[in-house]
Amino acid sequence: MNNKYINPLIEYLEQNPNGRVVHRWRHYFDIYHRHFSRFRGESITMIEIGIFNGGSLKMWKEYFGPKATIVGVDINPGCKKYEEPGIEIVIGDQADPKFLQALSKQYSKFAVVIDDGGHRMEQQVTTLEELYLSMRDDGVYLCEDTHTSYMPAFGGGHLKADTFIEYSKKLVDQLNAFHVKESESLAPNYFTQATDSIHFYDSVVVIEKKSRAKPDQVVYGNQADFIYVAPSLAGNKP
Repeated sequence: MNNKYINPLIEYLEQNPNGRVVHRWRHYFDIYHRHFSRFRGESITMIEIGIFNGGSLKMWKEYFGPKATIVGVDINPGCKKYEEPGIEIVIGDQADPKFLQALSKQYSKFAVVIDDGGHRMEQQVTTLEELYLSMRDDGVYLCEDTHTSYMPAFGGGHLKADTFIEYSKKLVDQLNAFHVKESESLAPNYFTQATDSIHFYDSVVVIEKKSRAKPDQVVYGNQADFIYVAPSLAGNKP
């Protein structure tokens, strides 16, 4: 790593050693900055599910700046005490679709979601399914601690069908659905049309939104000795 590079999230935490606890895997902070930096200084709404000791809420407030609204969501009513100007707290169960639907209506067109909640499979899947539709068209959805998909204590297990990781693998197929022909099991849907990319990291899945139509090809230049005639096959130009 370039010694001149300082992640502003780490910089804030190191400058506030007596602040509220922020407990994360070390590599998460570069993932955050890679995908969230474009929103800094903007008037956005961010939703973080899972408050714990409230330290990350203040971190996000500092990171995104005074124009941002930081919304913390937790099932523990005691977390209401972390509310302050620029930080709003909503109490509810992330596994409850009706609660998530109400949250989406209360904070419409939010730009960033971080799921750092209960880490159970039904919680992670339900939260994505209910919140993704209501995000801004350029929003970023981040689910962390996805290693629980491999842990039986959280309902996970390697290749277990209903884990968040296995669910996310199917989203890769859905992202590419524009290219599938004559298939009853895979066709373009909202996710296909609204998603730009999916990023898999150790313990983190990031989904970036962007409205898009079916991809089209372009050709630049006019000199070519070969023509494309079939998959993995080229022929001489006549």
